[in-house]
Amino acid sequence: MGDIPIEVQPKLLRALQEREFERLGGTKTRKANVRLIAATNRDLEKMVARGEFRSDLYYRLNVFPILLPPLRSRREDIPALIEHFVDKYSRKLRKHIERVPEETMSALISYPWPGNVRELQNLIERAVILCRNGVLPSPLPEESSETVITGSGSNALENVNRTLLLHALEEADWRLGGPQGAATKLGLKRTTLIYKLKKLGISRPMRRSRTTMQQNRPSASTQ
Repeated sequence: MGDIPIEVQPKLLRALQEREFERLGGTKTRKANVRLIAATNRDLEKMVARGEFRSDLYYRLNVFPILLPPLRSRREDIPALIEHFVDKYSRKLRKHIERVPEETMSALISYPWPGNVRELQNLIERAVILCRNGVLPSPLPEESSETVITGSGSNALENVNRTLLLHALEEADWRLGGPQGAATKLGLKRTTLIYKLKKLGISRPMRRSRTTMQQNRPSASTQ
């Protein structure tokens, strides 16, 4: 909600106030009977003070606020979220996950989660992709790879997404489409996968060609 452009906010406010809207390119006003649930990780009060968010829209949305603490402050929710995401991605990727080891669960519960639930979701998806024996591996990087977990904001998520795509591509021998292609393994359309690869700057590495070096032998001279 905090990312809505300032020029779009009056239109949303009108739709909420008048309960009517016009379709893009249309001329007929339509009635709407909806209940809006909005969520954001940004401080809207500070955005209002800076003129980045309309105060009238803020007060219209702030009817029944629910403040949700960060994931690190409600660690009791982590096992249920892990179970949910494991079930979601095992069905999506057609993998059978039998169990989550206690040490993996403990590590996930102890992790500080700077990226909150979205980071947890991405890491569980990575673990399901890497799973080969029905036992969920730990998706947390080794201490030598702290750049992945200490990166802030979009950089951390971008690193996770890059890792997921690369693993799927390697498993599919860099085939994008088809039943055994990376797009199928990730549950994506081929065109969507191509878009993600271009966005992240991922391209197939060049394979080294084997060249046979032939040495010229000196020709024998006749006496």
